[in-house]
Amino acid sequence: MDPAGLLLFSSALFIAAASPGPGIAAVVGRVLGRGLKEAVAFSIGIALGDVVWLTFAILGLAALAQAFHEVFLVIKYAGAAYLLYLAYKIWTVPALAREVTAETRPEHPAKLLLGGLALTLGNPKAIVFYLALLPTILDLTRITVLGYAELVAATLSVLGLVLAGYIVLAARARQLFTTPKAIRRLNRTTGALMAGAAAAVASR
Repeated sequence: MDPAGLLLFSSALFIAAASPGPGIAAVVGRVLGRGLKEAVAFSIGIALGDVVWLTFAILGLAALAQAFHEVFLVIKYAGAAYLLYLAYKIWTVPALAREVTAETRPEHPAKLLLGGLALTLGNPKAIVFYLALLPTILDLTRITVLGYAELVAATLSVLGLVLAGYIVLAARARQLFTTPKAIRRLNRTTGALMAGAAAAVASR
């Protein structure tokens, strides 16, 4: 694929991915509420969702996505419901100093991955980027198999960089909370972030 086109795509994706949205709010909220243990699997699910939308765009399946609108509505609301569930769990967790070490019962990686995937498939920001903006950035009719592989690699690399940055920042911020009162505030803030992400996904 043309290096200039790949660079343009990567730059546009970086700007879109780094801007605050439901995905970023969910990742930050999860790290603040539960620590680093489960952030990787959740982030992988988010990135795979982007790959799905990228594939739809390249294959010209925007019309198909519209045809299966009801299916994507179910996915969208499932993702929103999952975020609300996480928001409730974090909001109601006991405000104990030991919570700073994220000693919580771990969730299965597959469940986390599917949660991240559902979030992105229902994320209006991702849908607009891949199905509306991407065709204005690249000539999708000329993408070869190799070009597709390069775009997938660029997508995973950019999202990995962006999400890793937010995860590290959230983890460092989490270390500042060492008293039960501060942890209670952290839990409430985190729960509100997750609920806000759910509202953003469900309202579009």
